[in-house]
Amino acid sequence: MGEPSSSTSTAVTIPDAVEVADGDEPPSSTPQPTPRHPVWADVPDADWNDWHWQSQHAVRHPRQILDLIPFTEAEQHAIESLQAQYKLAIPPYYFSLIDRFDPLDPIRLQSVPSPLEMTGAEGEEDPLDEDKDSPVPGLTHRYPDRALLVTTHVCTMYCRFCTRKRATMKRGGWDSVSRSDQRMVEYVRDHPEIHDVIVSGGDPLTLPLEKLAYFVESLSAIPHLDVIRIGTRVPVTLPQRLEDNDLLDILESSGKIWIQTHFNHPREVTSECRRACDRLRMRGLPINNHAVLLKGVNDSLATQRALCRALLRIKVRPYYLFHCDPVTGAGHFRTPVWKGIEIIEGLRGHISGLGVPTYVVDAPRGGGKIPLMPNYLLSATNDSVVLRNYEGMIVNYHPTGEPPLKQEVVETQGVSALLEGQAEVLIPEGNPRLSRRRARGIANGLSNGHGPQGPSPKKSPGRSGNGRAGGAASNGNGQGHTPAL
Repeated sequence: MGEPSSSTSTAVTIPDAVEVADGDEPPSSTPQPTPRHPVWADVPDADWNDWHWQSQHAVRHPRQILDLIPFTEAEQHAIESLQAQYKLAIPPYYFSLIDRFDPLDPIRLQSVPSPLEMTGAEGEEDPLDEDKDSPVPGLTHRYPDRALLVTTHVCTMYCRFCTRKRATMKRGGWDSVSRSDQRMVEYVRDHPEIHDVIVSGGDPLTLPLEKLAYFVESLSAIPHLDVIRIGTRVPVTLPQRLEDNDLLDILESSGKIWIQTHFNHPREVTSECRRACDRLRMRGLPINNHAVLLKGVNDSLATQRALCRALLRIKVRPYYLFHCDPVTGAGHFRTPVWKGIEIIEGLRGHISGLGVPTYVVDAPRGGGKIPLMPNYLLSATNDSVVLRNYEGMIVNYHPTGEPPLKQEVVETQGVSALLEGQAEVLIPEGNPRLSRRRARGIANGLSNGHGPQGPSPKKSPGRSGNGRAGGAASNGNGQGHTPAL
């Protein structure tokens, strides 16, 4: 490690994406209206934009799907046999996002049955032990101050990796308010330690308005409840539903509601979705995104950067990136944990912190969400810590601001020299940011090619200039102090 080279640095190239130096991204593009599958090309716009029409014409049976995209014989068999194990429903709008000639299309993988669901690692029906933490039917109380309410088994589109397949396989109507619904609300009312509830399913925005209003009004009236989160994929799979002002009126009336939605791929961020999210936000409903890390769908840095940037453009905050749960039929979607760490490493520092989700594993046996991230804390002593940033710069940081205790000088280097107070920073060779700083200095006519950094502090007692940490820990001009970041 040493001062940056004066030559222009070479950026790491991310496959399938244009990448420029220092992680800067190309200009954003505006989502375009979704092109339709040819079978729906002549549907009048009034029908196409009507959520009732979209729901009524959703692909729900194997014979429908086999007529819409090409399949191998094995895939046809899988579609027919998997129908009994997990429901199928894909609105024409969402189906039209599929590249029907690509069997590995990421939208298709999420929505269309695959033979891979019948092979690979076995999963569990309830991998998170939600039912075991259920004091009343439909409600899970795991965290001290939060509860999950499963309010319906119906979804607008049944994701092939869903962790709650066991609930969505129930048949029959839940249209009226049941005694189980009442018991869930009563449980929340009787437990003042609960301040946050997640209204989920299935998808609660598929509920009849009267039943949705029951949950919203009853929960909103509980004084100790601060937050009501609606877990829904409607903005992604059926954005036309959010053209209904009666639905939006119910959600807006609470004053406590947040929306948790579920974009997994940048191609899902369409002009229709943008409009749906705008309508939610205009009603005072903040939107967070829960993505799932899925092999073949979004398990690349290029895709995740594109997704997070697309979400920021429509003012949806990337909140969580979940490791795929070990649910039945989803083994082929699961990735190593290191893939998630790699992705977070490539997001932090390269896009706005607003766009960096928390990568979490939902632990088995009801252990809850465990956050994982790259290691930025490298070492520590009583009075200092050694940290690294996204560039690989390694710094000695004094958290209390007090001078470190004087110690006997020991010949050492690298991270050890930072801990011993013999250096302040190790800078990777070819750092693009400091190369820009050098270029600005040259343009301003400064002989050393660096902008003014202020007075140099005293050099530490380390052996500067001998190829050890004292020499490497410079700002690129031999002054031996930490550059302004």
